[in-house]
Amino acid sequence: MADEKANPEKALAALEESRRELESLTYTIAHDLRAPLRTIDGFARALSEDCGEKLDADGRRYLQHVLDSAQRMSGMLEGLLALGRIQRAELHPIRIDLSTIARGILQRLQAANPSRTVEVVIPDGIAAEGDATLLTTALDVLLQNAWKFTRGREAGRIEVGVEPTTPAAYFVRDNGTGFDMTHAGKLFGPFQRVHSEKEFEGVGIGLACAHRILRRHGGRIWADAAPDQGATFYFTLQASPEA
Repeated sequence: MADEKANPEKALAALEESRRELESLTYTIAHDLRAPLRTIDGFARALSEDCGEKLDADGRRYLQHVLDSAQRMSGMLEGLLALGRIQRAELHPIRIDLSTIARGILQRLQAANPSRTVEVVIPDGIAAEGDATLLTTALDVLLQNAWKFTRGREAGRIEVGVEPTTPAAYFVRDNGTGFDMTHAGKLFGPFQRVHSEKEFEGVGIGLACAHRILRRHGGRIWADAAPDQGATFYFTLQASPEA
């Protein structure tokens, strides 16, 4: 302990090694749990299909709880694996056009939800330096959230932009349901939510993935919001992402 206090670089390296070991263990556990979970889900579905008519109302309800819980756990395991893949991915930084990427994501969301009316504001020429695949994933998370949380609006609005700060602060802004900033500390942790599952679907892994991607790029992510007044998510990038 005294040696670590005398050598903060050594202590930091040990902490980083512990973090990597924990992430590796989490990835392994999540991967190995998928097989028994598939077995539980498979037999529960077989029971429902083959014997469902023999069960009373309570029995069918209990079985449905098993199926729903298996699906939720499957989503959580896939989320943990996604976090692990992000951490393991080799970065290939290039110059990318975030304006084009954002428009493509929102066009896909609009095509899947043609009844929605959403005003999209994306200026040309929003550029960034980073891994194209991972930054597309991070932007996809932010835009899907904006799309989801504006669905209660008669006319939704989603804006993508960049503020000329140093470093540049990119942002995704919406006029959706927003949230209380007293819960902002929960936003970027795995499986943390500021809205209930009954209100909005999801297992609470998307923002954790975005946070990890931006951390790997030497940047950070934060939010500004208020209940029923929309939300803005900001993020920065470092010129030279980690290897």
